[in-house]
Amino acid sequence: MIKRRASKVINIGGVEVGGAGSIVVQSMTKTDTRDVDATVRQIRQMEECGCEIARVAVPDSSAAEALVDIKKQATIPVIADIHFDYRLALASLNAGVDGLRLNPGNISDPEQIANVVHEAKDREVPIRVGVNAGSLPRGQSKDASVVERMVDAALQEVRLLESLDFDLIKVSVKAFDVPNTVKAYQAVAEKIPYPLHLGITEAGLPKVGALRSSVGLGILLYEGIGDTIRVSLTTADPCEEVECAYEILKTLKMRERGPVLVSCPSCGRAESDVVKLAMDVEQRLRMMDSTIKVAVMGCVVNGPGEAKDADVGIACGKGRGVIFRKGEKVRTVDEGDFLEALMGEIGRIF
Repeated sequence: MIKRRASKVINIGGVEVGGAGSIVVQSMTKTDTRDVDATVRQIRQMEECGCEIARVAVPDSSAAEALVDIKKQATIPVIADIHFDYRLALASLNAGVDGLRLNPGNISDPEQIANVVHEAKDREVPIRVGVNAGSLPRGQSKDASVVERMVDAALQEVRLLESLDFDLIKVSVKAFDVPNTVKAYQAVAEKIPYPLHLGITEAGLPKVGALRSSVGLGILLYEGIGDTIRVSLTTADPCEEVECAYEILKTLKMRERGPVLVSCPSCGRAESDVVKLAMDVEQRLRMMDSTIKVAVMGCVVNGPGEAKDADVGIACGKGRGVIFRKGEKVRTVDEGDFLEALMGEIGRIF
């Protein structure tokens, strides 16, 4: 079992972050925040696919004003993403958001930050100190590494918030580069007690971005570092980010949500079209919420063992396959019946 880093618990709109609680999955809307209907619709879609906290961009005062109506209709906590203008943070707080993200790289005036902190403290709204490698504060030592500059930016901001008697803090130190991100989080984790939000920023298109995020977040999570995660993908659908996040957590056995599909890669030993079968099964499983383990295997080498280890599994051979349920062989079926027979057996359990 992974031993989690101890961290302070904060409450974001009713969702607890930190401590020994579950890793919280969040994402960010892709819509124009000023379009209330589109943004609310996307937040609801995000919630349906398992997102627990939604972050929205607040690029101007019109977007901040839209938050009033968005908050009235959203059913999961909403965090306002603020850059450059501290007044947008104040307007977002006035709109009733559940959390703020401030970037030390583009809001650095202590008086401006203090104005935001005082308002957030009165409303008991947490602030994420969100450091990105691509937008670090000016004036830092040119001799320092990117990791050192990221960590320094985060710690300076944390100290400022603490000096204002504010401790509803969450921290992130994200970069595109995985080794730099890992080193930055490892360093910060040793120096502060606050929960950490993990991410590999600008990770890329879904295929490569998911791999990059899985490597970076997987390393940190396995070390017990991290309290919330967001997978950042170049996609129009935030649910792709949410689904990827849950797959990372399921792989590490840190959270279970929805089915797990075990499928062999197929090779010259396969005597049936296991690739198509696995793809068809995956499509069917998408409609299920149950935490079931299903195995689709294509030959006699690992097939029977993996199929037995799953809740329901099939070991395919030439023209015929054996279906297992909870480790026991239940029947043999012809190749044309593989999919329906397997799904039927799953239906008997769930």
